[in-house]
Amino acid sequence: METKSGKVRILLADDHTIFRDGLRKLLEAEPDMEIVGEAGDGAEAVALTQQVRPDMLLLDLAMPRVPGLEALREVIGLKTPVKIILLTAAIEKRQIIEALQVGARGVVMKDAATQMLIRAIRTVMNGQFWVGREGVSDMVAYLKHQIASRPAPKAKSYGLTRREIEILGTIVAGLSNKEIAQKFSLSEDTVKHHLTNIFDKVGVSSRLELALFAINNQLIEPVAAQ
Repeated sequence: METKSGKVRILLADDHTIFRDGLRKLLEAEPDMEIVGEAGDGAEAVALTQQVRPDMLLLDLAMPRVPGLEALREVIGLKTPVKIILLTAAIEKRQIIEALQVGARGVVMKDAATQMLIRAIRTVMNGQFWVGREGVSDMVAYLKHQIASRPAPKAKSYGLTRREIEILGTIVAGLSNKEIAQKFSLSEDTVKHHLTNIFDKVGVSSRLELALFAINNQLIEPVAAQ
């Protein structure tokens, strides 16, 4: 977790001034952390990230002007080395999956104990993920564990063909259309056709929703990305 200054340089982004003030005082009490900026909305968070280039961005999910997930995408698009933890009062599993796939390194509930947030920051700075109350070293492995810890899948397959189920596994693993095409020796157009059929059969409209649907319904076991 070593940085050039010897401390983790943190940018706080939350629209509630009182919450920001309290969080700043708590984090600055840690010898290995310093606050290098504060943002009151999503647009300011993006601009300040580019300006001060922090090591860590603590980003509120419910932000004015530019919502948290949209701000997350914009910050990731800056190609800066900042690591991002989302802070939220409430979040759906679908949003957690989306945030992590977009590029967030962690999700911490606002009602969590301060020490848990501090642990999350240190865990993420050490190259792992943090979800809820625990550190996660690899998200694909984490998803595999989630599936393996559940009862055996039911026979229901939602009318998916063998090939469609195979492709579903690659979506959970995070493969692109090009990578899927290479894996199964298909054209990218054929992959797109399969995905359209899968979306129609299970009633989702995005890859993220599809991955979550597959995990929740125990349809497949994720395959490793190549």
